Amino acid sequence: MTNLLKIAPLALAATTALAAPAFAGQCAAEGTNALANAPTMPKGVTDTVIGSIDLKNEIGVDGRLLRTRRLVVQPGGIVPLHSHVDRPALIVTVSGAITEYRSNCTKPIEHKAGDISREADGISHYWVNHGNVPAVLLSSDVFHGM
Repeated sequence: MTNLLKIAPLALAATTALAAPAFAGQCAAEGTNALANAPTMPKGVTDTVIGSIDLKNEIGVDGRLLRTRRLVVQPGGIVPLHSHVDRPALIVTVSGAITEYRSNCTKPIEHKAGDISREADGISHYWVNHGNVPAVLLSSDVFHGM
């Protein structure tokens, strides 16, 4: 019986390690999405730069800024279709919820407060607030600023 008590946690850990992790706010069904009829104009969005760093002075990357922006997307608001070719970003949903439609994901991604979205590898996407309250996002990206 004592050996069984020692082995059971190891078996549980091994089973858990083999299962694919599910992270909130990530693509549940990867695949190609043409994003047909994607919106191309913003609606109900404020986009405010709240800080930036010239990367040339910090790490020798000329013409690039590391910037952080606060986006507030009103109910029914849209962040239109855009690409992350050569512009990686991390976006944190601070409050509210928002739906992301992504070129490498066949189903929309629902982001709620506390979720983070990794935007890189040339993905294209857009965001829509289908909720009843504003969605507040913090977006940090490496931007061609100069």
